[in-house]
Amino acid sequence: MNIGKLMTPLRSNTWSVRSYGKHNKKFLYKNGQKFEGITYYPRTPDHQDPPMEPSKLFRVQRIKPVKGNPYWEKRILKDLGLDGKQSDFTVVKNIPENNARLWKIKHLVKVTPVTFPYGEPTAQDVRHTILKENGECLVTKDLGPIEIRLEARQDYDEQPKRLDTDLLRKDARLKWLNPW
Repeated sequence: MNIGKLMTPLRSNTWSVRSYGKHNKKFLYKNGQKFEGITYYPRTPDHQDPPMEPSKLFRVQRIKPVKGNPYWEKRILKDLGLDGKQSDFTVVKNIPENNARLWKIKHLVKVTPVTFPYGEPTAQDVRHTILKENGECLVTKDLGPIEIRLEARQDYDEQPKRLDTDLLRKDARLKWLNPW
């Protein structure tokens, strides 16, 4: 009997093979829902997205510097009017052409959908419209004088103990001359 053969350590004949290939998406992701050329995989089979109306306008603000970017990105920013200060913003329509442009410069800009919480402004409201940073478009009209405010103003003007400019000026001068 050969003792050398008995003393050799036992070796396993199994090989572990590591796979570096791509995963098969068709095998991994089943039961996807097709939506206009995009396959969507909901978390639960009975999941329904809430109904949503897409925004008609986008508020676009540049958040990164223009320097060091390729010429085609600079050209898109110039066409949109975002080649000035970094705090400048512009409003663009939500159409496929503009969406394609914004997709190319998405790393340079912040896109916020414009919402109209109190309805869309009319042609007469354009001078009184404010666009907030969060995308809310508000109409602030001057409502004119209200009778209650006019009465309160008259009562204030007729009050003998009110702090008017002359009284404040005299009091401040006295305190300046005699601080202690």
